[in-house]
Amino acid sequence: MVLNPKETASIAADSGERRRTRKPGFSSMTAPGGSKAAKQLLHLVFGGELKSLDNSEFVNVAALEVIGIYPNYAEAYKAWKSAAQRTVDNAHMRYFIVHMHRLLDPELTGPPGS
Repeated sequence: MVLNPKETASIAADSGERRRTRKPGFSSMTAPGGSKAAKQLLHLVFGGELKSLDNSEFVNVAALEVIGIYPNYAEAYKAWKSAAQRTVDNAHMRYFIVHMHRLLDPELTGPPGS
């Protein structure tokens, strides 16, 4: 059995069964034709200027910057990091990653933190 590079395999000590664990932000499903393909887990990256550093209330909601929607967490993280680094001189600027796949299908992806 060949494992997807995004997955690692470990042998369960008690039953001898093979278990798969997935890296955060990745899922797999069978694509048409029977091959494994990465499942799209949408993430939104956005940000703006905060009123205070103590909470996440924005100064002007109309001025929020939507960086984009990405097919996985790794891509969203790269976009978030780039946006955050551009505004490093303004302590009130914050960017966030929203796990849209959890909002769209909470039963499939499980509770937050999973």
